[in-house]
This record gives sequence, structure tokens and C-alpha cells, in this order.
Amino acid sequence: MKIVADENIPYAREAFGQLGEVETMAGRLMSADALRDAAALFVRSVTKVDAALLEGTAVRFVGTATIGEDHVDKAWLADQGVGFSSAPGCNANSVGEYVAAALLFLAKAKGLRLQDCPLGVVGVGNAGSRVAEKAAALGLPLVLNDPPLALEIGDERYRPIEEILDCGVITLHVPLTRDGADPTYHMVDEAFLERLKPGTIVINASRGAVVDNKALLAALKSGRLGGAVLDVWEGEPDVDIDLLETVDIATPHIAGYSFDGKVNGTRQIHEAACRFFGHTPTWDPEPLLPPPDRPEIEIDGAQDWLDAITQAVFAVYDIRNDDAAMRMLSTAPPAKRPALFDQLRKDYPRRREFHNTRALATPPNPETNRTLQGLGFAVKERVSP
Repeated sequence: MKIVADENIPYAREAFGQLGEVETMAGRLMSADALRDAAALFVRSVTKVDAALLEGTAVRFVGTATIGEDHVDKAWLADQGVGFSSAPGCNANSVGEYVAAALLFLAKAKGLRLQDCPLGVVGVGNAGSRVAEKAAALGLPLVLNDPPLALEIGDERYRPIEEILDCGVITLHVPLTRDGADPTYHMVDEAFLERLKPGTIVINASRGAVVDNKALLAALKSGRLGGAVLDVWEGEPDVDIDLLETVDIATPHIAGYSFDGKVNGTRQIHEAACRFFGHTPTWDPEPLLPPPDRPEIEIDGAQDWLDAITQAVFAVYDIRNDDAAMRMLSTAPPAKRPALFDQLRKDYPRRREFHNTRALATPPNPETNRTLQGLGFAVKERVSP
């Protein structure tokens, strides 16, 4: 059978080849004509999967190699009897590492003492919980907010949104929803931003429209907010250049783009598709994974704690490089910016997660080692001669 997959899904041919003949193409170029005789479709978040795309095609199964599902009309798929799977949690650790790198950047750039900077985590699912773990390792006090989860399990750890408003940094990890008891579309709007204490920093690595981008820009330019980190943007791939030039860190929707996370997504939807079509999954990505670019790093254990941790994190993932690449959009002609945004994602450098790297502090520093372990590094102790 014919299978169509987004060209940005790693190992698509190897994974889905067990099921049929695989054709890859750009996610934004997928059309009903291209899918006419395809039995399965595998996408990422840039492809809108709905009746307009699939009606009249032979597609019987759709998999998205992402944790987000707002680009998929799941109700229509269900009505048509089309199977569906996403990849929950596949890139959660990647998002956690992204936010950790952003917090370290902000601490250095703005002179923040992380241990005195409460972090409000809005949305404590797969990604938000990983963010909380990494932030706790960095010493930030946490305030967790997740109304659906709080209602489901009744855990007092999940606090009302009013307590989030007093945090020095707020990071968003919610799905994009427009209906229900807790819709998240423009959850962070002008009214929300006005309730924040002056100097608050906002991080959004969820979906662009969770934040009203015009209201955010106004709050930043007025000086009411202390800064912002944006990985996601309203109107992607056509982003607001004024906002891009105003935020502290701007990246092209790559927080979850670690190579490990993307391969996890491939594996999850491969297994779901095999179950749907009655096959036993046999594909194993482990033998295909390349060695890490930084299998081991040595850091100066005698230096300041923040300097040591930042040195280790940036050696594996330097968020400043992603920011610099994104800012090149400002110099491009407006008509070319959307294509350049997509190109940044398509050509994104291979980024391995922290657990692939052994960190060695010399001289040994227990506090530094504990933090590195909490962030996910494999900490190597120097053996005395």
C-alpha cells in the first residue's frame, strides 16, 4: 500500500516501509491529489488534517509525530472511521531542556537569581512535568497550574491561576483549545498580562495562539513585562517581526526538536499504525541513532555554580544559536520570511538530549553534579590516582 509521510519525520522510510511503499514530501505541500491513493498519512504539526485534505482519498490511518493534535480534525476522522494516533510525550524531555536553557540564558542576561525566582508552570502534562523537573533541579520554586488535572486527581500541588500571577517567570505548556471548561486560545491576553506583577517574564513553547501576540508586544514595549521567550507564534510561518525583535529569545517552533524526541515520535506512530493494520511492530530505531556530538564534556568545578551549569548546558544545546538563526528573518524581504521560517525547521541541526552526554566537573563539585544529574546529564566522577 502507498504511504505518504512528512519529509521532516526522521527514519520515515525505514519505519513505515514495513507497511508499504513510502513517499515523503513537504508537510505544507500535502494535498488531496497527492493522497488520493494513499492508505496511510504521517504528518507533523504544519499539516492541517481535515475533510478538505482527506475527503475522497483512500487514507485509512493518520499519525502525527507530535504531542499536539490541534492541527487534526479528530472528530471528522472518527466519523469517517479513519484511525488516528499522536505521539504523546515523545518530545517532552526536549521541551524541558529548551526551557532549562532559556532560564539559564535569562539568569545570565538579566542577573536573575534562579533560587529566588518562582516559576509558574501552566499545563503540567508530559512537557510541563518535564519542565518542572528541570526547573526544580535549577533550584527554582515551582507553582503548578493545571485545572483539568487538578479536577481529575484533586491534588493540592496544582494551584489556582491567581497564584501563578505572582511568579517571576511563567511558562506555558498547554494544548490549543477553543472550547470546553478551560479554553486556551488567547488564554494570555491583555487582561491576563495586566494582572501579572511588573517585570514578569513569559515563556511560550506550546502553541502560538495560546498567547495574544499583539497584546504581548504591547506589554513588552510598555515595559510592564520583564521579557519573553517565544518558540511558537501566531500565524506561523508568517511571524510578527516587531515581536521577534522585541523578545529576549526567538526560535522557530523547535523546542521539541531534539533528534531523540523526533525519533520517539516516529516510533510511537509506527507502532500505532502497525496495530491498526494488524502488523507486529519490528522496527527498532536504536541501531540507527548516530553517536552524540558531545559524548563527554569537562567543566571547571571551581567556578560559580551558574557559570558551571550554563557551560555544560550550552555545550550540548546552545539556545543562542537558534535565536540568532531566527533573527535573520528580520533582514529578509517580507514575502520570503514564511519560507525561511519553514527552512529553519527543515534544516534544523541535529540536537541530542542531555542524557547522551557524560559531564565531568574538575575539581569535583557535589552541588554542580547534583544539578547536572537533575537536568539529565550522566555525571562522571573523576577517579583519584
